[in-house]
Amino acid sequence: MKHTIFFLSIFLLSITSAFTQSVPVPPNYTVIDSIFGDLDRDGIYELVASYTTHQTKDFNDNYIRELIIYKKKNKQWTVWKQSSQALTASKDGGMMSDPYAGIEIKNGILIISEDGGSSWKWARTDKYRYQDGEFYLIGYSEHYGKICEYWMDIDFNLLTGQCIVKKEYESCEDGKQEVYKNRNETFIKKGIKITMQQRKENEIMITSPKYKHELHISTNQ
Repeated sequence: MKHTIFFLSIFLLSITSAFTQSVPVPPNYTVIDSIFGDLDRDGIYELVASYTTHQTKDFNDNYIRELIIYKKKNKQWTVWKQSSQALTASKDGGMMSDPYAGIEIKNGILIISEDGGSSWKWARTDKYRYQDGEFYLIGYSEHYGKICEYWMDIDFNLLTGQCIVKKEYESCEDGKQEVYKNRNETFIKKGIKITMQQRKENEIMITSPKYKHELHISTNQ
C-alpha cells in the first residue's frame, strides 16, 4: 500500500510539474488556450496550444490562427505537430467575431470547437486521432441554421463512414415558431481522409442520396 501511494505521488508530481511549465510562445504569437493530454498513448502527456499569429488572412485584424502540439524533449517543450488549418481566423465568426470555442482531450482524442454567425448561426466540432504518424479527422459535427428557416445537425464518423443528418424546417407565421417538415437521413460515405494540416486545403462536398442535403466537410473559410 505504501509503495502504491509513493508511486502515485511521483506520478502526480510529474504531471503537476509539466502543467506548471510555461507554454512556449513563438515570436509575434499570442496564446489563446492550452491543454495537456496523452495523444499518442505512450503514457506521456503532450502540450496542445492554440495561438493567434501576426499574419492577417484577408483583411486587417482578421488574424490567422495556429495549433501547435508539443512533446517534451530534454525537459523542454519541442514542436511535434502544427497546423494553420485546424483553426479558423480570428474574425471568421461573422458578427460574433471570434469563432474560437475551445480545445479539449478525451480518451486520447483532440477535440476542437468553433462557432459563429449572425442571423444564420453555426457551431462545429472536429475530432482528431493520432494514427499512422499524423492526426486524422475522425469525427465531424455541425449545427447550422436560422430561426424561421431551417436547422441542420450533422454527425459524421469518418472512421465508419456513417453520416447522420437531421434537418428541421421552421415557419414563423403569426408570430408562432413551429417545425413543419423534417428531412432526416442516415447514409454511409467512406474513404474520406483529412489530416489536421489539410483541414481547409480543399472543399469537400457530400450530397446525401435521399434528400440531397449538401455537406461541406472541409471549407476554405
